Amino acid sequence: MSFPPRYRAKSRVDLSGEESRAKAVAAATELFATAGFKGTSVAAVAAKTGLSQSGLLHHFPSKAALLGAVLEERDRQDSDFLSGDTGPPLGWAAFDALTALVARNSTRPHLVGLFVRLAAEAVEPSHPAHTWVQEHYASIRKWLTEAVRIGKERGEFLADAPVDTIVRTTIAVIDGLQQQWLLQPDEVSMTAEFEAFTETVRARWGSGGCG
Repeated sequence: MSFPPRYRAKSRVDLSGEESRAKAVAAATELFATAGFKGTSVAAVAAKTGLSQSGLLHHFPSKAALLGAVLEERDRQDSDFLSGDTGPPLGWAAFDALTALVARNSTRPHLVGLFVRLAAEAVEPSHPAHTWVQEHYASIRKWLTEAVRIGKERGEFLADAPVDTIVRTTIAVIDGLQQQWLLQPDEVSMTAEFEAFTETVRARWGSGGCG
């Protein structure tokens, strides 16, 4: 008989395959961040991973599939960090969580570089990451919109706080700070600047209630 996957012990082959996939994703993340999707070859990822090109293609049948795995891993890490065990934070807690994420990203320039470069490249509908970027922005808009609306219901925000403006401006500030930080990492503090922005929003639209 066969055990269900969650109870079946992994073979050395399974573990080896997972290790190879993880190494390939890490290598691709670094290369995509510095050279972009178009400037990165499967051969370069394979060489950095320590696999043959055919070995890499065994795990990822195309460069687009490899990019998909890189983006999925990025999303997983950010989602786990923001949500924890209790789910996405709402109200002002969402902005506190974003501040923590910005601080965390300031220690991960390769991932910030990956996002900034791919987001620019993926404006083109034919780019493999185009759909991912659209879904990324749709997801963060949906979360922050809910966060502000729930905050208004809790009395944390003023009743006339403009939800859409707050949400879109917050996203624009995060993206703009990331790009400026990559260009001038010694002069721009993403964390300090984002904290200043959230304090400005709180001063203008916060009700003074709990949050």
